[in-house]
Amino acid sequence: MEIVLFRIHTRPDIDQVEYERAFMEMVSRASQLARGFVDIQAYAGEDGSELAVARFESADAIARWRDEPAHVATRERGHSEFFDSYDITIATQWKHYDWSRGQQVPGCGSR
Repeated sequence: MEIVLFRIHTRPDIDQVEYERAFMEMVSRASQLARGFVDIQAYAGEDGSELAVARFESADAIARWRDEPAHVATRERGHSEFFDSYDITIATQWKHYDWSRGQQVPGCGSR
């Protein structure tokens, strides 16, 4: 699994409705077109930044999405209309844990 962390600082003068529409369109297109796209979650930072966490099955899937024509066009819109800055980190998942209430915590015995 490959994880893309996309930290964004938007311009103060953006059309927020259009920005959100463009983001949702890219999520929809990735879900439909990008083989190997798993999911994406978005979070707001206390400093006004945003963080999108996207998961892909492989580095090849990320490359396909990076080069997808509609994504390229929207990325250019981001540069000209929406973003003051951004940084992207791509990491390989080497371990994953999950837990839900009602389950025993691994290695903790029963409670």
